[in-house]
Amino acid sequence: MSSRGRWCQFLVIICFVVGTLSAWPAVGEAQTSTESSAVASTIATPVFDSGDNAWMLISCALVLMMTAPGLALFYCGLVRRKNVLSVMMQCVFLMCLMTVIWALYGYSLVFGGNGPWIGDSTYLWMANVEAVWQEGQSVIPLYPNTTIPVLTHMLYQGMFFIITPALICGAFAERMKFSTMVVFMALWSTVVYLPLAHWIWGGGLLAYGSPHAAGLGGGALDFAGGTVVHISSGVSALVCALLLGKRLGYGKDPMPPHNMTYTAIGATMLWVGWFGFNAGSALAASRLASSAFAATHFAAAAGGLTWASMEWFRRGKPSVLGVCSGLVAGLACVTQAAGYVTLMPALLIGALGALCCYTACTVIKIRWGYDDSLDVFGVHGVAGTLGALLTGIFATRATGACGDGKLLGLLEGGPLLKAQFIAALVAWGMAIVGTFVILKVLDAVMGLRVSREAETEGLDLSQHSEEGYILN
Repeated sequence: MSSRGRWCQFLVIICFVVGTLSAWPAVGEAQTSTESSAVASTIATPVFDSGDNAWMLISCALVLMMTAPGLALFYCGLVRRKNVLSVMMQCVFLMCLMTVIWALYGYSLVFGGNGPWIGDSTYLWMANVEAVWQEGQSVIPLYPNTTIPVLTHMLYQGMFFIITPALICGAFAERMKFSTMVVFMALWSTVVYLPLAHWIWGGGLLAYGSPHAAGLGGGALDFAGGTVVHISSGVSALVCALLLGKRLGYGKDPMPPHNMTYTAIGATMLWVGWFGFNAGSALAASRLASSAFAATHFAAAAGGLTWASMEWFRRGKPSVLGVCSGLVAGLACVTQAAGYVTLMPALLIGALGALCCYTACTVIKIRWGYDDSLDVFGVHGVAGTLGALLTGIFATRATGACGDGKLLGLLEGGPLLKAQFIAALVAWGMAIVGTFVILKVLDAVMGLRVSREAETEGLDLSQHSEEGYILN
C-alpha cells in the first residue's frame, strides 16, 4: 500500500476517534441526561402510532433514493462520458461511509442532549436507540414529543446526513482524488455538518424555542434543511471549487453534459424524493405533512417553469437542463419554509429561487470565473440562503408548525427575519472556515487533485479501473 493510501486510512480512523471522544461526557453529565429523560417521560407518555411510523419509514426510503439513484443520475449525466462512474461511485460510497459515521457518533452529536454547542453520548454507538427487554416484553423507546421510535427518527435524519456531502461532490467533479474525497467527507461531516445540525435541530444555540437562542428572538426556523443541508453544502462547494481550481481545458474546450436523459430522470426522481425530504420533516402523517407536501410540489413547479421561461426569453428555446435545474432550485429554496408557509407564498418562493439561481449560474459564475462543475453553489448555496430569508418573511401561524402560536414572519409582524439572517450567516461562516481548513490540511498531506494524465484519461479509469461505456 502506498504511503498516501496509509495516510488516507489513518485520517479516517482519526476522524472516527475524534467524533467518538467528543460525544463522551463526564459520568455526571450522562447521569443528568438520563434523569432528565426519566422526568420527561413521567410528564407525558407519547403513544406509538403505526401510521406515523409507516409514513416516516417511507420518507426514509424516499430521501435515500434522492442520493442514489436520484442525485447520482442527475450528476453523472452532467459530466463527460469518461467520468460518469466516478460520480456514481462517490454517491454510492458516501451512502455507506456516512451511514457508519452516523451510527457510531453522528446521531448522538446532533440529537443527544440539548447543550448549546454539541450533543452528548446519549445515542453513542446506537445506545438507547434499539429495542430493550423490560418486564417480560420488548420496549422500543419513542423519540421525545413524537409517536415514532427513536430508531425511525435516527434512520430518517441519517438520510439527510448522507445526501448533504454527496451534494458537494458536484463542485469538484472530474478532478478530485477519490482517496482525498473520502477523508474530506469524513472530516467535513464531523466538523461542519454535525455541529450545525445540532445548533438548528438539536436544541443548540440557533434552534427555535431553545433557551440558548433567546438573543435571536426565539431562534431560527429550518423545517427540512435549507440551512443545515443546502447552505452548508452549497457554500462548501464554492470553497472546494476555488481551492481545487478549474478543470483542464475549462473555458477553452467544450464540456457539455454527456447524457441529458440521465439528468432528466435524476431530476424527476429528486422531485419525488423531496416529498420525503420536506413532508417527512413533519415527523408524522399529519395535516402539517400535507401542507409541506403541497408547498414542496408547488415550489418545484414554479421553479422549473421560471428557469425554462428565462431561457425561452433570452435564447429563444427552453432546455431540458434548464427546467431540471429550475425545479431543483425551487425545491432547495422552499425546503426551509415548507412547513411554515402557505401555498401562494410557496409558488413565489419557488419562482424567486429559480430566478436567483439562474442569475448565479449564468452571470455570477462567469463573472467570477470559478469552476463549480455542476453548479452546486449556484443552485443549493444560493437557493438555501434565499430560502432562509424568505422564510423570515412568509412564515405564518396558519400552518400550525410552531406550537407556541407566536407571530413569526415579517408579514405577520414577527422578528423571525433577523434570526434567519443570523443563522444563514453562521452557516456560511461555518462552511467556509471548516471546508477551507480541512482542504488545506489534506492538500499538504494527501494532495487534492488527480494528476494531469489521470484527469485527461478520465476518473473512471484512473481512479476505479472501470469504464461506464464500452464501445464495440
